[in-house]
Amino acid sequence: MDELREKCPWDKMQTNETLRQLTIEETYELADAIDNDDWNGIKEELGDLLLHIVFYARIGKEQNKFTLDEIINGICDKLISRHPHIYAQGTLQDGLKEVLTDVDVKTNWEKLKLKEGKKSILSGVPTSLPSMVKAIRLQEKTKAVGFEWENAQQVFDKLEEELAELKEAIQKGQQDKIEDEMGDVFFSLVNFARFLQVDADKALELTNKKFIRRFMAIEALAAAQNKLLLDMSLQEMDILWNIVKKQENLNE
Repeated sequence: MDELREKCPWDKMQTNETLRQLTIEETYELADAIDNDDWNGIKEELGDLLLHIVFYARIGKEQNKFTLDEIINGICDKLISRHPHIYAQGTLQDGLKEVLTDVDVKTNWEKLKLKEGKKSILSGVPTSLPSMVKAIRLQEKTKAVGFEWENAQQVFDKLEEELAELKEAIQKGQQDKIEDEMGDVFFSLVNFARFLQVDADKALELTNKKFIRRFMAIEALAAAQNKLLLDMSLQEMDILWNIVKKQENLNE
């Protein structure tokens, strides 16, 4: 990286701002590799992300802000302070739970962050996170302090309540209210997914991929009949869709 920053015109001109979007893209590429259980892909994308970390560290060093060593030592210090059940000498600090489960670890983690000066347990949730991922993180963080439903049925009841409010807003033609209630429905669905131990973001992405696969399959079936989807009725396309679904079920 030192050599690239000195000799490569492209690498020379990069800043935190120009790298930001590239880093986000690399993170999504890693997510794709994980979703596909592609271990070679995971290894490659981790290398790309590591390159970005080294890149930011080099820029930080140039600006006299921080070094790579400081980044690594900083996260090591944080991990030690956030795991007192492993590294603390003697009894745990006041207010911390004895750790028996992963939930206890998360609860203590949030309490320690507040002791470090965080004004809210939600302050660590990035504002730029995709909305569904952000909803998951918000709910996980508030769960750590006990702000949580007791069981899945309560969450489902809340979902039904939000759906009823959405239906009422639609009937009244209140567009702003419809948008607000739709957001509440999405948030409740994410919550319900958590209680079913389903990753809502992953579940939706699996459905996205399934839809892409099936739609491309009906395009292929139409082409085999020398037809274009644009020239077909919804009923004709639905027949092809059901053929594709049946073929997939037979292959499972």
